[in-house]
Amino acid sequence: MANMTRTTISEIIAEFDTRPEMLVQILQRIVSRCGWVPPETIRQLADELNLSRADVHGVVEYYHDFRTEEPGEHIVKICQAEACQAMGSRKLTEHATRTLAMSLHDTANDVTLEPVYCLGNCACSPAVMIDGKTYGRVDEARFDALLDAMRGSD
Repeated sequence: MANMTRTTISEIIAEFDTRPEMLVQILQRIVSRCGWVPPETIRQLADELNLSRADVHGVVEYYHDFRTEEPGEHIVKICQAEACQAMGSRKLTEHATRTLAMSLHDTANDVTLEPVYCLGNCACSPAVMIDGKTYGRVDEARFDALLDAMRGSD
């Protein structure tokens, strides 16, 4: 993911007319371009939007897509919502953590593994999202095949 300069952050803020009520949209743009929200960005947003750091930090911590640590090149999300749990997402999550040798919320070998609480694909549970693409009816074998395909695209 690209690192962003103070100037780039200021340009993004200006795109939203430096309006503090646009903080979520500004953060979405930053994450789409950088992949995460570095601590210095939180300070800059607070200063330029005339908000407290606590206000900005609270919004960043509230929304799961606003991560404060740099993610891996690949982001794997496994749905943890009720429909997916009923169809085996807990077992799939255990398989994923064993296969990737990591816990949820961790990053290793350019992969970030995250829980997500609904991908809107309940009819095709359990659902997984890899690098922004959603897959349904994912069992252990399909998960392994998706990982192989992901790694093959590098």
